[in-house]
Amino acid sequence: MVPISVLCSIVESGFQPLSCDCTVSSNGLLRIKVFEPATGRIDLLVNGVSPDELTTIRAISDLVGELRAEMRAGRRAFAG
Repeated sequence: MVPISVLCSIVESGFQPLSCDCTVSSNGLLRIKVFEPATGRIDLLVNGVSPDELTTIRAISDLVGELRAEMRAGRRAFAG
């Protein structure tokens, strides 16, 4: 199993050049916030991610890929 601190570090590094905060709530679930560092504009906010399935680097990488795809889809949805 990957320690939570390492898991969050991997997630946070997966969104560069944007900034990412990965925190653990009191109930053990992750909150992932991806934002533009210069403006503070939030591009993605996901609450309640269970770390139970994120036991390998591959699983964490897959999650980052899914979240990046979600961000791209969201931008297209609001592109008009």
